[in-house]
Amino acid sequence: MEKYPQRIVFMGTPAFAANILKGLYEGGFNIVGVVSQPDKAVGRKHELTPSEVKKTAMELNIPVCTPVKIRSDYEEVLKFDPDLIITSAYGQIVPKEVLDYPKYKCINTHGSLLPKYRGGSPIQTALINGETKTGMTIMYMNEKMDEGDILYQKELPIDIHDTNTILFEKLSDMALDMLIEFLPQLFEGNINPIAQDHSEATYAPILQKEIEHISFNDDVLNVYNHIRGLLDNPGAYFMYNNRKFKIEKVFFEECDNTKAGIFKGLEKDYLRIDCLNGFIRVYQIRPEGKNSMDAKAFYNGNGRNMAGERLG
Repeated sequence: MEKYPQRIVFMGTPAFAANILKGLYEGGFNIVGVVSQPDKAVGRKHELTPSEVKKTAMELNIPVCTPVKIRSDYEEVLKFDPDLIITSAYGQIVPKEVLDYPKYKCINTHGSLLPKYRGGSPIQTALINGETKTGMTIMYMNEKMDEGDILYQKELPIDIHDTNTILFEKLSDMALDMLIEFLPQLFEGNINPIAQDHSEATYAPILQKEIEHISFNDDVLNVYNHIRGLLDNPGAYFMYNNRKFKIEKVFFEECDNTKAGIFKGLEKDYLRIDCLNGFIRVYQIRPEGKNSMDAKAFYNGNGRNMAGERLG
């Protein structure tokens, strides 16, 4: 039996949100319905595949709907008769008709310390920009993008080994813990919303395909941050002889170095690629059209011919 009778509708799509949904359900919150993005065609056979949130909802026997355009197709959401709507990486703009319906309004989990990094890629952009801290914000939703009043916020340091995937997992767990702590206070009316300072706002828009391409003609730390901000999804690659080489495991080393973009070859258990002021250590790589392989296997196959060559 639920600890909290308030009727909650959860809206989300990726694994980041699925973790939160499952945790709320197991924490005794009354999730009466789930809203997610429509099934997508995946793989060479283009098989329709449900989102991670939809999969989780079905496993938990929670009713789920997947409107193509929620701005016009929202009636099914309102039929859940929610007292509260929680969104987490849902992926569509929620219309006013939905925002105004619940008694406790609509709240959102956002992976940054708002008003910094509003938009669709706050976690990736924080890494790419070399931030040393980020955090999670629970906020009221309004009709504008990530501009609602802040309800609860926590800071998280970014470790030098954190990648996109690792930071997503950390922030998802943080969001769940924060919601479990915050929701009872919301239901009791014990909250103190704080308006955002819009003059301090920065933005993290949806990432474009072009950002996946790596240039090694930059400071080594900038190159490393660029790569780790995209691991493992969507990924980062460099070009050589018109082929893509996707980097899958990486670190860096600083040293006096002024020649950038040179593939030096195999050193110990990694491939060395020189950048300004250091070099990238590539431990795992996937050549276009081939399986993933470690540094030694790659070097013994294709890598020897690349030694001393400029990448780009």
